[in-house]
Amino acid sequence: MRKETIYTALILLVGVAASFAAGDGGNPVDANALETLPQYLTYAALHNAGLKAAFERWRAALEEIPQARALPDPRFTYGYFIEEVETRVGPQRQRVGISQVFPWFGKIEARTDAAAAAARAAQRRYEAKKLQLFYEVKDAFYEYVYLRRAIDNARENLELVNRFEELARTRYVTAEAQHPDVVWAQIELATLEDKLATLQELRRPVVARLNAALNRPGGPLPWPRPEEAAIVEVDRTRLFRMLRDRNPRLQAKQFELESARSRVELARKRFYPDLGVGIDWIQTDEASAPGGSDSGKDPVILMFSMNLPLWRKSYGARELQARAQARQVANEKDDIENNLVAQVERVLYDVEDSERKLKLYGDVLVPKAEELLGASETAYMAGTIDFLGLIDAERTWLRFQLQRERAWADRYQRIAELEMLVGAELTRVLPAE
Repeated sequence: MRKETIYTALILLVGVAASFAAGDGGNPVDANALETLPQYLTYAALHNAGLKAAFERWRAALEEIPQARALPDPRFTYGYFIEEVETRVGPQRQRVGISQVFPWFGKIEARTDAAAAAARAAQRRYEAKKLQLFYEVKDAFYEYVYLRRAIDNARENLELVNRFEELARTRYVTAEAQHPDVVWAQIELATLEDKLATLQELRRPVVARLNAALNRPGGPLPWPRPEEAAIVEVDRTRLFRMLRDRNPRLQAKQFELESARSRVELARKRFYPDLGVGIDWIQTDEASAPGGSDSGKDPVILMFSMNLPLWRKSYGARELQARAQARQVANEKDDIENNLVAQVERVLYDVEDSERKLKLYGDVLVPKAEELLGASETAYMAGTIDFLGLIDAERTWLRFQLQRERAWADRYQRIAELEMLVGAELTRVLPAE
């Protein structure tokens, strides 16, 4: 593909992105009506200041391409003879010239290639910033969902213990229970009220995280409405292939490496001279001696010039510097890839661990704890266990409920991190009914 075609395509991409960033292509999202994850992501993409800054850096890098491709400015010269120079054809009054310098063969191409690769690197850094932003939004969103579910569970348990407290009072009045049963119920009520208040106060910092990602000045956000849970397919082999092929940080480093190699080639070209071509015109008056041939004729001079690349030691230092910078970028790319592989391994472990816990609590422990709670209430009514046994069953049920919700949030937060690392959304499949 020709460089002009590439540049035009990039400019079109920037135009589309700018239109999207300005909100021209879709309906505006009301911040006070944000409920679903897609709404949060759309709002963040349109308003986040860090993403806008990354976009402007990309656009600024694109404008380096036509500058790199351009020739040096033509040079205009003018000379006025303070004392006229008398020649055979007449006195010379003034001199006008224009010249153009042409860089040595390959210099402009190397310079343009370096600028184009740097622009592509800026584009990939913009995409990396967008992925990071989406991860931050998803992470805070799933934490918000967890908080809502945890508050619902705490309220449910509070209502349950209120019923237990009434039951203990009734049994105490009829002498079927002891006074400590009522006291234990009141202690548990106070503990649960404190836990509920703690969860409710946690809403402010969670909303603050979302507001920061959304570039909102502050203020409350409605409770989120999560979409139907989906099963995410995680294939380790495919994930690592996607990481190496699609991670924008790695791609940005690859383009930086290409830009550095083009600068090496440009440094090598400094050993060769630049060529100049120009034309001079000299105004000449009529000769004082009549009858001379070519009297008053203005001479026109075709000029050729070139610089002399004499300071070869400095040119060699420039080339060595460019090569060192290319090796630096190559090593940075390898370092980033190694760290990304380690991150993916860690996140994969967290995903698998959260999936195991989600299945354990959702399919086994929470149903069993609920069964234990019902059996304990029946046994307490029958007088076969004490009130502490009933409270312990209630505490176990609440703890398992919260751990189930924590495992659910952890799973989707880690999947969001995995998508940021591999540079693409993972395939989601709705569970069969």
